[in-house]
Amino acid sequence: MRRFISLISSSLVSAVLLIGSSTLPAVSAETDAVTPVEEFSRQIDQLKNTFTELEKKIEDGAKSIDGMTDVEKARQEIEGLRAIVGQLLGPVSDNGAVAQLGAKALRHAREKLKTLEQETRFTREEQQYLTGEWRKLVEETERAADDLGSARGEFVRLLRILQTREDFIDELMQIRRANEAVKAIRQLADDIRAASDALKTLIRAIKPPGA
Repeated sequence: MRRFISLISSSLVSAVLLIGSSTLPAVSAETDAVTPVEEFSRQIDQLKNTFTELEKKIEDGAKSIDGMTDVEKARQEIEGLRAIVGQLLGPVSDNGAVAQLGAKALRHAREKLKTLEQETRFTREEQQYLTGEWRKLVEETERAADDLGSARGEFVRLLRILQTREDFIDELMQIRRANEAVKAIRQLADDIRAASDALKTLIRAIKPPGA
């Protein structure tokens, strides 16, 4: 592609120089022919930049579309989702770490209350205050543990549903990637048209100065 751009540049500039030198009077060649040639050279430089940018866009577009249509990559995405679901199910299962957290906190509060009820280091008023506070904590911990259990159970149920719908999820993900590929193709078509417009402008400029 770069060799093609260089070839276009040298050929077109040479053609314009030849036309300019052969058609204008010798006396006015410097004053009349220099400006059109310089303008044409500027257009050549702009076109070279346009072609270079287009070449990069084509390479990027090809990589992007290849990634969107890569079956192996799609399989890895669904396997990644499956792995995440599996890792989450462990902690939130009935005997998992989350369920044990609530039970542990509740067990601690109940044991603390039981200990204080048998404590003899405090006055009657102090013991009544402390045991009263821990009774409230036991009740609050029970409600919190129940709330945690309910949230955990709902989450587990939804994860199980997600596991059973993996095939459908995979199809939805493929649709998304296909839509992205369409957008990339359309953008590349627009970029090529813009380069074509720049090339048309340059071709129309290939004529003797003043013609």
